[in-house]
Amino acid sequence: MKSILITGASRGVGRALALACAASGRYEKMILTCRRAAEDLADTARLAREAGAPLVLTSVGDLGDLGYVQSLRADLGPVETLVNNAGIAWVGLLTEMQPEEWNRVLTTNLTALFHTCRTYVPDMVAAQHGQILNISSVWGLAGASCEVAYSATKGAVNAFTRALAKELAPSHIQVNAAALGAVDTEMNRHLTAEEKSALADEIPAGRLASPEEIASGLLKLLEMPEYCSGEIIRMDGCWL
Repeated sequence: MKSILITGASRGVGRALALACAASGRYEKMILTCRRAAEDLADTARLAREAGAPLVLTSVGDLGDLGYVQSLRADLGPVETLVNNAGIAWVGLLTEMQPEEWNRVLTTNLTALFHTCRTYVPDMVAAQHGQILNISSVWGLAGASCEVAYSATKGAVNAFTRALAKELAPSHIQVNAAALGAVDTEMNRHLTAEEKSALADEIPAGRLASPEEIASGLLKLLEMPEYCSGEIIRMDGCWL
């Protein structure tokens, strides 16, 4: 039974990827998680079932809590494919950021990654097969003013990806990351229409990406052969 776990699946790229995976017919079991938006997650699950997924399971909890992640594995079983999509941003001057805000970004964007990989990798090693796809950002490659914490965590995600890929290659486990550019999701809801327009002008493609086209690209990345591993794939409309 081909199975996949997608974190942060209640909205945005996570929801779009869940629906793309469901429509692909590739996965017999899908596990979708989010931290708090239970109603939105249930709606994603409903749409995934309507798109053709035979078994869609949902769970709401904090991936920054190792106990929750371990209970998720115990209750819903192992998966062949793990997509670490959950993430948050914080916009503002570093000197105005409070320690608790820093810790929240770090826990959500990086510590949760450690928890999910630590929990699900042993099953993959035992099976000598598996995939991990980490959703990163171009700011993890270049850094962004007023998004220091977000940039730092995504840079760490990229390094984590490359290192873990080397560690798991002998076990035939593929580990890649997608460094996304500006995507028209709720994460960018703080931008005004004028700011979005100015941002689009900076991107050679002339626009923000839609979650659906990003999901299409991620699905293709999940279909790449095992030998394609340790890669950080940019999807940014030639922004960088």
